[in-house]
Amino acid sequence: MPYAQQHYPFENCKEFENGFPADFIAEGIDQTRGWFYTLLVLSTALFGKPPFKNLIANGLVLASNGQKMSKRKKSYPDPMETVHKYGADALRLYLINSPVVRAESLKFKEEGVRDILKDVFLPWFNAYRFLMQNVDRLAKEENSPFLYNQSKMDVSENYMDRWITFTQSLIKFVKGEMAAYRLYTVVPRLVKFVDQLVR
Repeated sequence: MPYAQQHYPFENCKEFENGFPADFIAEGIDQTRGWFYTLLVLSTALFGKPPFKNLIANGLVLASNGQKMSKRKKSYPDPMETVHKYGADALRLYLINSPVVRAESLKFKEEGVRDILKDVFLPWFNAYRFLMQNVDRLAKEENSPFLYNQSKMDVSENYMDRWITFTQSLIKFVKGEMAAYRLYTVVPRLVKFVDQLVR
């Protein structure tokens, strides 16, 4: 929390008070005795309350051999090369679906990021492309744009229409879990959805 950074209480009082306490803070588990503790003590002493509403403590990302990642030993792949090769979303999904989000250690393996791209993103993209081709086809055949209508979904007996309702319930679940900072429950459900969708 930027107590001194915003020069509070001498300046920026309104900005500070609007953002305090923070909705959440996130840091590695190795910082619990240092930064988190100091932050909590200062906030309690200065303001009589914690500086955050939610705390996300992530575990350590280790090299594939289980040792601490080291620049000197070059014991990990270049993060930017991994992003350029597989995409930021594949890396993000790999990490958020790992023990790291439960404050446990992860032995980082580039193959894991590749598998997320191969097993989740490519099938999902193909399903999305198939959907959009059919939406375009339907719009041309019906001579009107496709518009989602929940009331038609509720009474439809078409099996494919049930996917739309299922998708809406998934969106509701994801929003609820993310709002509660339970990141680790979201990805397995998303992966299961993609798996069922493409089969």
